[in-house]
Amino acid sequence: MTDRADERSADDSSDADTADSPTGVIGWIRWFWRGDTGSLVYVRDALTSLVIVVAIGLLLFAASGVWPPMVAIESGSMEPNMERGDLVFLVDTDRFVPDGAIVADGVSTGVVPADVAERNGRTEFNRPGDVMVFRPNGNTADTPIIHRAMFWVSADENWYDRADPARIGDAENCEELNHCPAPHAGFITKGDNELTNRHYDQASRLSAPVRPDWIIGTAELRVPYLGYVRLLLSGVMVTPVEPAVADPFEPSATRDTSPASANATAAPVRATPRPA
Repeated sequence: MTDRADERSADDSSDADTADSPTGVIGWIRWFWRGDTGSLVYVRDALTSLVIVVAIGLLLFAASGVWPPMVAIESGSMEPNMERGDLVFLVDTDRFVPDGAIVADGVSTGVVPADVAERNGRTEFNRPGDVMVFRPNGNTADTPIIHRAMFWVSADENWYDRADPARIGDAENCEELNHCPAPHAGFITKGDNELTNRHYDQASRLSAPVRPDWIIGTAELRVPYLGYVRLLLSGVMVTPVEPAVADPFEPSATRDTSPASANATAAPVRATPRPA
């Protein structure tokens, strides 16, 4: 009797193991999603979170046409309208093209500079003129910059008379003004921070007039503080102190000339991927 009972018990155990073992693709999927062991639950939750993050990133890319679709602000040259640690949503210049955007060679740049926006009563981030992320001098090796488009200049244009005298330093004529006459058509740009960025980027030699193909995208929305996560992950130290931007027209004693200083640099939310 004992031997038969043992045989029946072994047979029942074998049947249970067979029932619990998944078979086929569907069986394995059901096992993965219904399993309740600790390690399986952890892996499933991690995978689900990753899928959600990737899906959100792809949706943002589909809407913006820019990858990555968000940038984290590293420095203070756009204060007070953009702060360190802000996360900014970008849109490609060929998406949602606004009225008044400059047209060059028959193609819209997708950017409305401050002089045009002011006439049309249009503001972005509390001031006239689109805020855009661009590569200084078109150099892909440099950190992109996020500044405001002030006005458009044509190739070989003497733009000295169009410039705000307070934004060109000590230049008394075109010959004394950097990038004048304009070496090519493009946007004259400037940071909003009046303490550290009183002058045009072109007068400060930060960049030549910004060509349309140097523009990565225009800023459309900012989320305060969320960019700190990206900056901390990238090892960038973000501190609420004097903006690390050197105005070349200021006395040298007040300037930060360290390599870390930069005009409102925009750190891409690189996707390995880290879309917010």
